[in-house]
Amino acid sequence: MQTQLTQQEKTPFSSADLRAWGLVALASMIWFTLYNVIQPIANWIAYRLLSLPQTSHLGESLAFFFYDVPKIILLLGGMIFLITMLRSFFSAEQTRAWLGGKREGVGNVMAAALGIITPFCSCSAVPLFIGFVESGIPLGVTFSFLISAPVVNEVALVMLFGLFGWKVAGLYLISGLTIAIVAGVIIGRLKLERYVEDFVWQIKVGKGANLPEQPSWAQRFQVAWDSTKEIVGKVWLYVIVGIAIGAGIHGYVPESALAGILGKQAWWSVPAAVVLGVPLYSNAAGIIPIVSALMEKGAAIGTVLAFMMAVVGLSLPEIIILRRVLKPQLIAVFVCTVAIAIIITGYLFNFVM
Repeated sequence: MQTQLTQQEKTPFSSADLRAWGLVALASMIWFTLYNVIQPIANWIAYRLLSLPQTSHLGESLAFFFYDVPKIILLLGGMIFLITMLRSFFSAEQTRAWLGGKREGVGNVMAAALGIITPFCSCSAVPLFIGFVESGIPLGVTFSFLISAPVVNEVALVMLFGLFGWKVAGLYLISGLTIAIVAGVIIGRLKLERYVEDFVWQIKVGKGANLPEQPSWAQRFQVAWDSTKEIVGKVWLYVIVGIAIGAGIHGYVPESALAGILGKQAWWSVPAAVVLGVPLYSNAAGIIPIVSALMEKGAAIGTVLAFMMAVVGLSLPEIIILRRVLKPQLIAVFVCTVAIAIIITGYLFNFVM
């Protein structure tokens, strides 16, 4: 009892802690304000300031770019700060034990389930993925989250239910979860940690060493801020390049062309859907209109779902951003594993439905 009191006396809530909480509260309000005004500001710049028609390819591309770049940067900074703060209460071993699971696959199921309730597109999920890796959570588990978050989208689930009924919506949910869990387990078994960029592990080790045994709130916030600056400073350029490519594709690739190519029930339609889906960039809800057009063109349900999962789970901008923290070998394994899983799922649905 005396030892506990002594430890508590070592870390009182000081004036420095109070100032730190005030700064964090102010920063949080600014963060939420900026996040909520990005969309109207992006539209104003593209359509008012630059006087571009809303139906033009350039206007759509620029509005998309002006919206997504600050959104991803804000998410990246906010998620890294929050995860680093939370991690200051747990050791890396405790974190791995909690989400890694004692039995193989338990952590993958938990991470995939977490992905369902987080409304992120593929690029938006990257910040949380980076935080997981930097926190020492097993690599396979982090990939289960990275796949599940964009692929299984609650808005898309509701829209699919309304358009095509509960069977299609249920297949979408089950297949997305299965792909996320299985792909994560496979990547985890391959032991590919050596293909994570070295600076990620250096951040993980360095920040843990900077905290005393009983850190104050001010010290926790400072370490979280330092980690946020370091990671954002290393990734921001890749975010801009990735989103720029995605914005160009978003504005200039016509839906009618995709529907014309994939609206056929040929044996090669499923792998073609995956190949065409990878370069594109959209969230699951945004791809629903194309899904509806493909269905009207006579495309099989497996082909449609394979295309949608490839677009939201294997986007080129996401891969470019991931390149900053993952080496090409690991990115190749990730892409190939998920692509094969999606193709198998597409063929399975075509056979069943």
